[in-house]
Amino acid sequence: MSMGLSRASYIADFSTFRSADANSILGALAQGQVGELNAAQRDAWLQQISILKDAISEIVEGVICFEFVIPRIGKRADNILLIGDQVVVVEFKVGASGYEAADKKQVVDYALDLKNFHLGSHSSEITPVLVATRAPLIANEDLPSYGGVFGAQLANRASLAPLLARVAARAHVVAGQHEEWLHSGYRPTPTIVEASQVLFRGHQVSEITHSEAGADNLGATTAALSRIIDTARATGQKVICLVSGVPGAGKTLAGLNLVCQRRRIDGDQQEHAVFLSGNGPLVKVLQEALARDEVAQARARNAIASKSAAHRKAVSFIQNIHHFRDDNLVDKAAPIERVVVFDEAQRAWDLSQTSKFMQQKRGQSGFAMSEPAFLIGVMNRHASWAVVVCLVGGGQEINTGEAGLEEWLRALRDSYPEWIVHLPSQLVKADYLPTFDLAELGPRVFQDPALHLGVSLRSFRSERLSGAMAALLTGSGLDARRELAAVLPQFPIFITRSVGIAKSWLRDRARGNERFGLLASSGAKRLKPLGINMGVPLDPCVWFLNGDDDVRSSFYLEDAGSEFDVQGLELDWAAVVWDGDLIHNVNGWLYRAFKGTRWQSIRDTDNQRFRLNAYRVLLTRARQGMIIVVPEGDPNDPTRSASMYDPTWDYLRSLGLCEPAAQKDSVAMNH
Repeated sequence: MSMGLSRASYIADFSTFRSADANSILGALAQGQVGELNAAQRDAWLQQISILKDAISEIVEGVICFEFVIPRIGKRADNILLIGDQVVVVEFKVGASGYEAADKKQVVDYALDLKNFHLGSHSSEITPVLVATRAPLIANEDLPSYGGVFGAQLANRASLAPLLARVAARAHVVAGQHEEWLHSGYRPTPTIVEASQVLFRGHQVSEITHSEAGADNLGATTAALSRIIDTARATGQKVICLVSGVPGAGKTLAGLNLVCQRRRIDGDQQEHAVFLSGNGPLVKVLQEALARDEVAQARARNAIASKSAAHRKAVSFIQNIHHFRDDNLVDKAAPIERVVVFDEAQRAWDLSQTSKFMQQKRGQSGFAMSEPAFLIGVMNRHASWAVVVCLVGGGQEINTGEAGLEEWLRALRDSYPEWIVHLPSQLVKADYLPTFDLAELGPRVFQDPALHLGVSLRSFRSERLSGAMAALLTGSGLDARRELAAVLPQFPIFITRSVGIAKSWLRDRARGNERFGLLASSGAKRLKPLGINMGVPLDPCVWFLNGDDDVRSSFYLEDAGSEFDVQGLELDWAAVVWDGDLIHNVNGWLYRAFKGTRWQSIRDTDNQRFRLNAYRVLLTRARQGMIIVVPEGDPNDPTRSASMYDPTWDYLRSLGLCEPAAQKDSVAMNH
């Protein structure tokens, strides 16, 4: 059986598979093996072949795949069985005497990945099956299909055949459907953690993102940046590239991809690239995720890897921008890096914030440069070429002293006249450049539409989520209702007055290793009575990366992540708990800060913008669905009165958002 783009080491219809010699099948699997084939893997495959031949002996028609690639998470499913309109994902644990929870989650993850990202699986029912060959016989619960994916089914060597017979009994056969399934597109949307791990292993961004408009733009952006870097290198030019994009469009992914590519070009040790971010939690989480993944990959190969060595390697790839700044403050030589990518470049510090920090924290009296001016100056130390790539987002500023895009352009105008500027036409807007005229830079400015990422990829269920949340926070009620109406059929959003209901909703929705968690604004200081203390810092690495057996992880729903903890990162399912720091009223929003024993109004327009952006960040973290909690208030507590919360609740209800019991959200899980 042919396949347009092979995603499996071996594919055959059931009849061909049953009659094929085991060694010929083994040969095909060995050819597709990544890395060295050891005896244990060979024996496991031979047992799988034997067990599966017996298990499908009574099923007339179907297709079997061995070692089916799941690109988004860099794994291979042991087997995919196509039986009519039924898809069975089989994960073998040869020799295992029990059904481990982690293995059940793994096979469910594979099933969910197919349902969410493989076009041929959108209309299929998918059954994940864990086969532990020496485990006892177990009676599987008759678990319902939720969104077309059944709960994990458990089988041993003997019970796999009757399980598959039950699947075959509910199958509907349509001519050509299996061939169509095999040729269907696979359009994954990885989290930034998943993407960074896969890219760090050496894969291309095209392998882990889908091929629709947003991802095509992502590839075009990387290609445009590479061309600019190649030209700069060939001509000895110094260049700055500004890359813009809507929230969740993949700016960070584009930057990581570029750094990975440039680090590998021709094995050239003279070209070094690094990804820099001022987002401390993001840097820590990605560094830790890369180090953990490298150790796990080594263990899977039965090799030994040092966690500390893996972490040092990750740090050379992604660094905190402030560490880079401080290192180059001491060392006046040109840095080893020729290509530097600054994530969320608009958040770099202005002159006042940088000068204050340098004097108070670094003992640099008289320091008179903004962070952008200093960072460009560091790269300007190179005698020949250098490239700075600034990833620029909108509506992301959440800290005092963030300079915005204009500070980079002012530095270029005032101090670095020889630097060439490449930017997208979308940046020539009041949102990004309220006071700066590009004409001040002269003829060295070149516009390229490929440097703008215009489609949000964070939520694979709805590209319009970021627009809907922007309308909710800044638009008229009519705009927000219209945007939400377009989002809700694919992306469930509910509201509730109860944190307990929200927690139950999250636990009910998440399956496999889908990550969920509580979110709240850093200014939400009166959620303590609800068990949410935003004054206690959390460890973002533990919260985002540890499993559901760790009370500190997001899964336990005990600690809520703030906008500072989660910016740039994602959850599959999120509960956003709304407090009195942002209250809806007839005039829009009332911005408040809790000081001492009472709420005080925020009158500074920058701080108002930071508070609104904090909620913008929180409301766009979820990839699959979200529930918003607006507490009922307490008549005995003037800092938590019902009159404070009710207007926000009424506003959200007026936009068409409902409580979970008020409508069935299972339809939102279907494509």
